[in-house]
Amino acid sequence: MKINWKGVMPAVTTKFTEDDQLDLVLFETNIRAQMDAGVHGIILGGTLGEASTLEDDEKRILVRKAVEIVDGSIPIVINIAEQTTKNAIQVAQKALEDGASGLMMLPPMRYKADDRETVVYFKTVADSTSLPIMIYNNPVDYGIEVTLDMFEELIVCENIQAVKESTRDLSNITRMKNRFGDRIQILSGVDTLALESLLMGADGWVAGLVCAFPKETVAIYELAKAGRTKEAIAIYRWFLPLLELDINTKLVQNIKLAEVATGIGSEHVRAPRLPLIGEERANVLQIIESGLKSRPTLPAYKELQMN
Repeated sequence: MKINWKGVMPAVTTKFTEDDQLDLVLFETNIRAQMDAGVHGIILGGTLGEASTLEDDEKRILVRKAVEIVDGSIPIVINIAEQTTKNAIQVAQKALEDGASGLMMLPPMRYKADDRETVVYFKTVADSTSLPIMIYNNPVDYGIEVTLDMFEELIVCENIQAVKESTRDLSNITRMKNRFGDRIQILSGVDTLALESLLMGADGWVAGLVCAFPKETVAIYELAKAGRTKEAIAIYRWFLPLLELDINTKLVQNIKLAEVATGIGSEHVRAPRLPLIGEERANVLQIIESGLKSRPTLPAYKELQMN
């Protein structure tokens, strides 16, 4: 499937049972809730997906199951976060075999590659696969920034097509648009900067709280792109306290608690992560409960997709 790198693409959580097995039933429940809300793609194996704790065969099971669920209606993207180029190439090969439509790629893990090493890493993997690629640019959390000069080198690979923009610098969107036009599609990767990014010309949103609130997330995107900014801002202002649960070291636990509250997830996490307890848990629940009590009535945002 060809990917149109636009719209809302949830970075979905991985669902586990109480005895630490993949919960494919609940996984399907959540994916179908995303589809019903009108998301434009699904991203597996990111930070929210607890990818660093997943076995290789579990990642393949999730890809195959997601491909089966969406049945060609939207693309399935798998994240690559590997320590070696060799392993990254293998993940890309398996993703193609399992039916994924595209890849999201982080720079090399653990080793802090310099600019030349990072570019060669991305290009080598890109040259090894026919799958389209979105570069995940998150220097805040991963210590390596993919600069505009680096992107200039990367776009010689036709299948490097998009960036998950998580530098936290809104002006970077304008810099990229000025330099590359639409050659690189830009998707906001920070929930608390998402609407601002869309209004500055970002093409989409790789979202986190969408896992629990898919309809509200897609509504903000559709309203923003339809020029109904005032309505988008109203929903976004309601959403912001919840979105801030994503910019936290316990984002996985936070968002899984929100999924429980909206009936499309569980709070089971894989060790060394542990469920929230005590005051920390109470504070997160208070934010979620407050959001649910004041949950906005949404306009008929799906109709905007046909305009």
